[in-house]
Amino acid sequence: MEAESLTSIAVDGARIVYRRIGKGRPLVVLNGFGATNADWDPCFIDRLASSNELILLNNRGIGGSTDDGQPFDIAKLAGDAAHVIDGLGIQRANVLGWSMGGFVAQTLALKYPGRVNKLVLLSTDSGGIEADRAAPEVWSKLVDTSGTPNEQARRLLFLLFPTDVAESFFSRFGDIVAAARDQLTTELLNRQTAAMNAWHDNGTASRLRGIRVPVLVATGMEDTVIPASNALKLVNAIRGAWLAQFPHSGHAFIAQHPTNARRRNQQFSRR
Repeated sequence: MEAESLTSIAVDGARIVYRRIGKGRPLVVLNGFGATNADWDPCFIDRLASSNELILLNNRGIGGSTDDGQPFDIAKLAGDAAHVIDGLGIQRANVLGWSMGGFVAQTLALKYPGRVNKLVLLSTDSGGIEADRAAPEVWSKLVDTSGTPNEQARRLLFLLFPTDVAESFFSRFGDIVAAARDQLTTELLNRQTAAMNAWHDNGTASRLRGIRVPVLVATGMEDTVIPASNALKLVNAIRGAWLAQFPHSGHAFIAQHPTNARRRNQQFSRR
């Protein structure tokens, strides 16, 4: 995604960068830890854009989005997304969040219910003591910023995909992921890590029944970063939620199965 295709909007102490592509009902797209709107699998995004107008956000402090350098929490990121929706004059948007973006999406639906039409939660959890956490060694690898960008890329991809397919993804996309990692600052990643840790201390589990919009929850069945059991917990807690499970798939199942993931979203959107 070229820099000239990006636009920004002023929010509380920051400017949030976003990109709009596609045609159809607005769909706000929220990425995960250390990721920007340039890091989505292009096949998945292209398929979504064929039937939605995507608003792909970069969280404060990353991917050209600026901020005041202060600590933030998930609620702050949700507030940023709500400001963007308001600033674009959108009445109610569908919202899709992956991983940490799913934390933001849940909070957005609960704190700003008038901005959300439908909710898609991918590879995420509700936080709090109710959530099933990754094994300590997995979490430590996820937030580890040591090593060269290439070493970081390899470590990340082997967390996102089952081992038998991770090597293929690294061979095809390792250099791209490494280049993206090279643009990140340890300071920003540490602030995102603190926000995620706070989420897992608190989260939304006790408030999920307050979500009154249609919800699709999807997971890769071999996700080790946010265990797949969390998807069932979300579905059981959110009234009328749909569940989609992708076998032999990891945390980034949407990159393994972009066509099927988009098809499930399309079926959900037609409800």
